Amino acid sequence: MSRFPAIIAYDIVCNKRRRQVHKSLIRWRISSQKSVHECLLNRQEAQALFIELGEKIDPATDRLLLAWLNNDRHIYTQGAQGARIDFNQPHHVH
Repeated sequence: MSRFPAIIAYDIVCNKRRRQVHKSLIRWRISSQKSVHECLLNRQEAQALFIELGEKIDPATDRLLLAWLNNDRHIYTQGAQGARIDFNQPHHVH
């Protein structure tokens, strides 16, 4: 299955949760700068990673974003400003 470039970014209030998310992303990223990570993922990997990271954040205070670097893909968000999105029900951010 083909992998596509994606950006995963987060804004996490708690240092402990931030370290947990960062640690989870280390195995997937190809490049990063602080809280923004570029990854190569297929749909199943992206779904599993997004769910894993979503379980580590507090949606009341933290934010999590997955954006495909491809016009045919969708942007997913979780947390303070974004509603929890079902990965199988894409949410378009304009």
